[in-house]
Formats: sequence, C-alpha cells, structure tokens
Amino acid sequence: MSKFYARRRLSIAAALTGLIASAGLFNAPAASAALPTPVSAATARSYLASLPVRTESRTGYSRDKFPHWITISGSCNTRETILKRDGTNVVTDSACAATSGSWYSPYDGATWSAASDVDIDHMVPLAEAWDSGASSWTTAQRQAFANDLTRPQLLAVTDNVNQSKGDQDPATWMPSRTAYRCTYVRAWVQVKYYYDLAVDSAEKSALQGYLNNC
Repeated sequence: MSKFYARRRLSIAAALTGLIASAGLFNAPAASAALPTPVSAATARSYLASLPVRTESRTGYSRDKFPHWITISGSCNTRETILKRDGTNVVTDSACAATSGSWYSPYDGATWSAASDVDIDHMVPLAEAWDSGASSWTTAQRQAFANDLTRPQLLAVTDNVNQSKGDQDPATWMPSRTAYRCTYVRAWVQVKYYYDLAVDSAEKSALQGYLNNC
C-alpha cells in the first residue's frame, strides 16, 4: 500500500471516529471514581460467612464521635483528597479547595462540574459502624475508620443520592445504578470484615443475595 493510501485510510478512520463520538455513541463517563478495588465476590462471600450476626443498637451514637475530614497532607483534608482522587482535571486553590473539575457518581451515573454537588460517602455509614461494633472503639479508632483512604470506604458521589442513603444498609438501600451494585456489596463486606463489625440478619440476607449475582 502506498503512503498516500495509508494516510487516506487513517484520515477516513479519524473522521468516522469523530462522527461516532459527536453522535454520542461513545458513552464513557467524563470522570471515573477511583475507589480502591474491593475484594472479589468469592472472597466477599467468604468474609460475609464469618461476620457475627447481631441485633444492632444506636444507643449513644453521635457523628461527633467519629472525627472526620482530618488533615491528610499539607492543607488538604480527607474530603479534598477524595475529590482530587475521584475527579478528572481537578484544580484546587491554595487552601486545597476544588475550584473546577469533573466528578462521575457511580451510584447514579451523573457527572458534576461543581464540587458543591458532590458528597463523600462513607460506604459503611458512621452510624451503621456504631450500631455494629464501633461503639466500643476508642476515638482514635473511629477517626481512622471515618478517614480511611486505603479500604474501599470513601467515594465521591452525587450529594442528594448520598443524603437519600443516609445511614441505611443494603437491606434498605442500594445504588440505583445496578451495574455498580456488585462493587458496592463487595466493598461493604470488605470494610465490615476488616474492622470486625457485625451484620444484622436482614443485612446479611441482602448481602448474600446481591453477592450471589456477582
């Protein structure tokens, strides 16, 4: 093949790619969350089988008992660190506040261009952790849980979706985007296992059902 025809084929291919993209046929999100990869479904099932099953109690709970959004590096706290981790083209000011960027919420498939539209979700909510074992922890242990960047526990998501989730477990709330549910339950079980937290019977049954479909 001559160089002329090779270049012509490349230019046609590029033009077709542009037409397809402009037609909206490439549906990849503008930004993707960078949650640490949870354990496999098989490992999650094994972990779940070993978790104690107990009735939960919220007696004495206060969100203030879980110091969160602590300083991580320089002027950046936990929220700002996750916003930079999970966003695309994130620009921050001298105080580490995000002034621009793009955030894709895997719970509902929405993409946001303002950090104020994004919450940082605790995969296992703070109140849920309290109910299932964290009430006996020290404040330092609860702080570590509330700011855990290593386990799949913190994720940037649409703010009102996070607020609708509240303190619910998978027996009563799951992401509306079904493609993310397997990741969600694998992460949930991994966090509970790592922190030696219990599950209640309805929560365990729900988790088993979702994991069986992973």
